Amino acid sequence: MLVVLAQKPIASLENDIRAFDAFGAKTQRLEQDGIPYFVNEFWTAGQRQAHAIHEVSYRACFKPQLPEFFIGRLTRPGDAVYDPFMGRGTTPVQAALQGRRPIGADINPLSVLLTRPRLAPPSLAAIERRLAEIPWRDDELERDDLLAFYHEDTLRQICALRRYFLDHAPLDREPDPVDDWIRMVAINRLSGHSPGFFSVYSLPPNQAVSVEAQAKINAKRKQTPPLRDVAKLILRKSRALLSDGAPAPHPRAVLATSEAWRTPFIADGSVRLIVTSPPFLDVVQYANDNWLRTWFAGIDASAVKISAHRSQEDWSAMVRACFEEFARIVEPGGHVAFEVGEVRGGKLLLERLVWQAVHSLPFERLFVLVNSQRFTKTSNCWGVGNNAKGTNTNRVVVLRRK
Repeated sequence: MLVVLAQKPIASLENDIRAFDAFGAKTQRLEQDGIPYFVNEFWTAGQRQAHAIHEVSYRACFKPQLPEFFIGRLTRPGDAVYDPFMGRGTTPVQAALQGRRPIGADINPLSVLLTRPRLAPPSLAAIERRLAEIPWRDDELERDDLLAFYHEDTLRQICALRRYFLDHAPLDREPDPVDDWIRMVAINRLSGHSPGFFSVYSLPPNQAVSVEAQAKINAKRKQTPPLRDVAKLILRKSRALLSDGAPAPHPRAVLATSEAWRTPFIADGSVRLIVTSPPFLDVVQYANDNWLRTWFAGIDASAVKISAHRSQEDWSAMVRACFEEFARIVEPGGHVAFEVGEVRGGKLLLERLVWQAVHSLPFERLFVLVNSQRFTKTSNCWGVGNNAKGTNTNRVVVLRRK
């Protein structure tokens, strides 16, 4: 049972941000077109600085330090923290790690499969026992075309594991936690660029290339898929994910496959904080990236209607619909941190579309927090002088429910 300790009153977020200097720089306050901006490095750019259980690959996901920043300042243990575009589950998992109630949704059924097991993981001993019980040998190869990615014997193991999950952990019922965990890790290990994955060298593991593209990679690199021990790799990845321990006790999670603007499973005024990042304007093709994962999980990818908005007007209408629903579920005094990043080479500032879209809704538009960090890639942050190596940013619209 979670014990909620008495907390000090939550300090003014704006004052905290103005005074922030944890990485050696003072926060800059800027304004353009009536929108206040606060610019600084508010969380580290370093890789793998968060809890190990977050290390599940998913394209276009933000770092755990982003929700951690807001959860720690705007909520108390036991409060509900929600992400309606949860992707790999960064916000719900971080909420659990901080003793909050995780709530998450995504139109992609993969999101629940990637998130749920990490909120209450089984022991390594239980994982190892279950891996020993699974019938790994299967003489049927369901898809010969996947031999572009896998050694024949590796593919037989993958097909056997897939068939095991379709029989023992169908998507329409609550699975055994150990099976749920093993499936999550297997989905994460399907393809990648190191010997820790089931496949031959491919693109980084947050997306899967087509069979044709993989064949071209193989020809260019003069490579053939090596034999992999699927069970051994699942156990190795499980040890890595659990190396910092499991989340501490926290209130029961609520996860759903749902559109962000229609969430009847969430009660009125029950959410203290939303931390999320919606699909940007036609930037990422989630269905194409996840085709291999959806095949393995038994998901009909053609039935997953992931938003891909081609016009500013359509995207703004989607944002408006989301905030109309947020107005119902966020309690008065609660907050929304809505991360929109950069698109079209920094020429289109999505935070301004958000600022306009929420006009007249019961939210106080506080400011845009720009997390500015130096990388070797070239990008642009409005209002911040770039250096020779460029700047990378998160752009977070912060609002308070009236």
